[in-house]
Amino acid sequence: MLGEVLRQRGYDVIHVLEVDRGGKNDPEQLDYAVSQGRAILTHNIRDYLALDRAYRAAGKDHYGIIVSDQVPLRELLRRTLRFVNQRSADEIRRNVITDPCVPIAGCD
Repeated sequence: MLGEVLRQRGYDVIHVLEVDRGGKNDPEQLDYAVSQGRAILTHNIRDYLALDRAYRAAGKDHYGIIVSDQVPLRELLRRTLRFVNQRSADEIRRNVITDPCVPIAGCD
């Protein structure tokens, strides 16, 4: 699992299943990530772009939405490690970021 491998490498990450969040809807997942001060990694660009817009319209902030296409775990790990080594938390905050780690919405 991606979270386990990233934790072994020293990153502070959680998976929704590890915190009993499986089955929650997208707004609930993003609200939880915000409440924990975390960015969220998803494969669901359409819904999370809409959530980003809704957050902005409501004057709310999030800690970043990172979108990846569905790829094998090894490739997702490679991309994620490349990404976290190239971006700071401040660069991610309030942005939607997609492969290859280029902001596609919400750039300030």
